[in-house]
Amino acid sequence: MIIENYYLCANFSIIMLIILTILAYFCALFAFSRLAGRQSDNDAFFSGNRQSPWWMVAFGMVGASISGVTFVSVPGMVMVSDMTYMQTCLGFILGYFAVAFLLLPLYYRLRLTTIYSYLEGRLGRRSYKTGASFFLLSKMTGAAVRFYLVCVILHEFVVEPMAKGFFFGETNETAGVHVSFSFVVTAFVMVGLIWLYTRRSGIKTLVWTDTLQTTFMFAALLLIIYNVIDRLDMTVPEAFDSIMADGHSRMFVFDDWMSKQNFWKQFLSGVFIVIVMTGLDQDMMQKNLTCKTLRDAQKDMCSYGFAFAPANLLFMCLGVLLVVLAQKEGVVLPEAPDQLLPMFAASGALGQAVVVSFALGIVAASFSSADSALTALTTCFCVDIIGRRDDERLRKRVHLLMAVVFVAFILLFRVLNSDSVIDAIYVMCSYTYGPLLGLFAFGLLTKKKTNDRYVPYIAVASPLICFALDQIVSQQFGYKFGYELLMLNGLITFAGIALLREPPCIRCQQPR
Repeated sequence: MIIENYYLCANFSIIMLIILTILAYFCALFAFSRLAGRQSDNDAFFSGNRQSPWWMVAFGMVGASISGVTFVSVPGMVMVSDMTYMQTCLGFILGYFAVAFLLLPLYYRLRLTTIYSYLEGRLGRRSYKTGASFFLLSKMTGAAVRFYLVCVILHEFVVEPMAKGFFFGETNETAGVHVSFSFVVTAFVMVGLIWLYTRRSGIKTLVWTDTLQTTFMFAALLLIIYNVIDRLDMTVPEAFDSIMADGHSRMFVFDDWMSKQNFWKQFLSGVFIVIVMTGLDQDMMQKNLTCKTLRDAQKDMCSYGFAFAPANLLFMCLGVLLVVLAQKEGVVLPEAPDQLLPMFAASGALGQAVVVSFALGIVAASFSSADSALTALTTCFCVDIIGRRDDERLRKRVHLLMAVVFVAFILLFRVLNSDSVIDAIYVMCSYTYGPLLGLFAFGLLTKKKTNDRYVPYIAVASPLICFALDQIVSQQFGYKFGYELLMLNGLITFAGIALLREPPCIRCQQPR
């Protein structure tokens, strides 16, 4: 059980403080969404009537990309890989520019509601359905993993202590059953709150609420860093010097080609991660497509791309400071990296102000990523899979269905579990987003036609081949694929599609 060594530190006042903080935040969010989303038709839900200010989209997308996983996992990553994640973040910047100047012009020229409809005109209907289906799988899996971590933290620090304190004694044999049920309740309540404020106007509401959520998230992060520095009895310059002098501040690895942290592996992986997880992701692109013009969308993407690297650097600096604080106070570091920040922030060890900040930070970050995922999944299913863009009644039903399936995926990941959630996300995305990368690369980089009939089989076979190669290479040569598996997956899909020949036209072969 995650952070089981620390949840007993949370007393009743801290638990109530977290609950009141979340409730107050949600009330503000719901009121904000009601004011911003008065129009509730499908055009507002899917495209925001294409009237969003670019600067607001850019600021909100920072929070949507960071998510609760970044808030908790990135500080803990310094325990196992130092600051080498910055190599991937630098690759992100180049990836955002590629999306801004290669993909956005295409999407705006075609005036797409969902980006996967491009595949139908370029490759065929089955390729279109295949791309949309892989997005649904990828986004549902990735978003559920991100939100799972937040549910676990709230469950361990709030719901479980209350369940044991109010319903059972800590040694009661039935307590375990109740705690398992309480996690289900936690997941349903959290997702239910998101469904409640996104059900009317979808993406139009999210452009505005994401701005509020990003503000809360960064305010919480800076307040936590300030309190940690104060606990270390340092000034800000002294804290900066301490970070630079610490062994965990290492950012670049050029000398070890076998390492997952090698610079070129991380950098190139960062470029392609952004291309597929932003440029080929309906969730992230749906917000960009709400801007008034292509130029506004490009300004939004470039601004957001530059902001993402320093934002992650702040989280990693917090991680180094927490390690220094643990060493100073003789606190044993947790085994799982994801436990580092909660160990200090959620237990009350840094004071009640940090408890409030931590609760606000993870809820704001997780809500801003999960709400847009739920909206994008609904959009993709209604427009791409069902093909009924104007059916408002269907959209509302699908939106509710996606919320229920979202909870089911969270509970599934609870059973599977993982020590490092952010690493698990990128590994899974290497398998599920790879076919999307191959499909779009073939469509954009070639003018060749393909046999659309066999594209779904190629897209399914590619991740299986990658998994087999990863196992064989690991056993035979001791090399373990990292994030570069995404590029390999896309390449196999691309090659498979390229080898397919367009079926001959029977009418053209008939003698005149």
